[in-house]
Amino acid sequence: MTRRFRSSGRSVSRRFLVLAIALVLGGLAIGSGTAVFQRTGTDATSARTAEAASVDQAGNGGAAHAAAELETETAAFPLEVKPGKRYLVDAAGTPFPIHGDTAWSLIAQLGREDVDRYLKDRRARGFNTILVSLIEHQYATNAPANAYGEPPFLKPEDYSTPNEAYFAHADWILRRAAEYGVLVLLTPSYAGAGGGTSGWYGAMVANGPSRLRQYGEYLGRRYRDFTNILWIHAGDYNPPRKDLVRAIAEGIRESNPRALQTAHGSRETAALDYWRDEPWLQVNTIYTAFPRNWSSRPVYATALQQYARPERVPFFLIEGVYEYEHDSSEWHLRVQAYQSLLSGAAGQVFGNNPMWYFDGPGFIPAPVTWERALGSRGAQSMTHLRDLLTRVPWWQLKPDLDNTLLTGGIGPEAKRAVAARAADRSFAILYLPSSRAITIDLGEIVGPEVIARWYDPADGRFREVVGSPFSASGLREFRPEPGSNSSGFDDWALILESHS
Repeated sequence: MTRRFRSSGRSVSRRFLVLAIALVLGGLAIGSGTAVFQRTGTDATSARTAEAASVDQAGNGGAAHAAAELETETAAFPLEVKPGKRYLVDAAGTPFPIHGDTAWSLIAQLGREDVDRYLKDRRARGFNTILVSLIEHQYATNAPANAYGEPPFLKPEDYSTPNEAYFAHADWILRRAAEYGVLVLLTPSYAGAGGGTSGWYGAMVANGPSRLRQYGEYLGRRYRDFTNILWIHAGDYNPPRKDLVRAIAEGIRESNPRALQTAHGSRETAALDYWRDEPWLQVNTIYTAFPRNWSSRPVYATALQQYARPERVPFFLIEGVYEYEHDSSEWHLRVQAYQSLLSGAAGQVFGNNPMWYFDGPGFIPAPVTWERALGSRGAQSMTHLRDLLTRVPWWQLKPDLDNTLLTGGIGPEAKRAVAARAADRSFAILYLPSSRAITIDLGEIVGPEVIARWYDPADGRFREVVGSPFSASGLREFRPEPGSNSSGFDDWALILESHS
């Protein structure tokens, strides 16, 4: 029996009707005995992304808007953590893959029309999660006030005086996100890098634990019925005063015991590294190094370290390198995403400059406006990644920890190839950050035969491997041909699936 890469029934809970239309128009064979990844032409989902991108880069959101107007299958919020599971599940028990976009200044910087435009575009591209600050200290034009001139507190930086008008605007955004089936990773009080003026840490110290707990209780009550929230505490910082962050988290938990909560620490710190044994923390996060440090602290190693933790709680890549920052390219964005996901992460969050602050005050000049960045090369790559993983029961993937599947050509440090295979050995996905010969033990995939296909992560195309299918036994060498993918970089994914 052929192992199909597909989304059957509710195996993946959030799919656009546009994807189904694209699959039909693209002519994908999904009949009995035929693998979904059969043809070598352009993947239909690439056409969807290319259409939206061509319009967005021209400065309007027509294509994305049209796609988002189609009927969607929304998440069955709330999400929860099941004991021993390495991923989140929704209320129907369906695994939920975190496929996120960073939108830190969304609530403070944008008016409702632009918020809606952003959400429509992101959902059309397959993003199901956004990372947002509830209150913004610096990175908004009128910070801390929102686009309508409404500050979060009636008295400046006094957490005991929440402004109803400000939070009503936040309510609207959170509800709109829920209508699109989007999970909001919501930071109630972004501490700021190093505890500096970019965040609220100084104000948190001035307010003290008592007021902060009242603020947490206020948020817990106000958002008790908003089921699409996962609270993100701290923010770019490992605060020496843990009691300040703890006060907000415990206040939320007191008012809403079901609230999901985690933390976002300093770069290269996992949430469980700094907040271990906190009763409010149910999900783990990783925050990777800058690319210049990948040689000593590669993304895959960070992910595998958390995968090996005895707590066995879900973790995801909450931040890494951003597009258009620190000399990054679409290649860097793909490397950190694929390396984390194939090393045990339950999701990853993409970042783009200027998208994260929506043309408000930033700290690194951006080459484009946020509207033009909607269809960026990085965003397109994330859509292709999402489309690849949502065709398989991705939650069954387990990292190839002992290199029994990928036995040769693994590569060093940032360019290390990573592999993960299903627990039942029915399929596997490998990612090569650079083109090279790799050696695979096909006996690690259930036979009697194995279908092998290359996947171009830059455009979503599949290419049959010459000679496929192969016998499911012994070692075999694979090398991408041609070496470069459609973007001019040389990273590739290899898909292996059982065939009979």
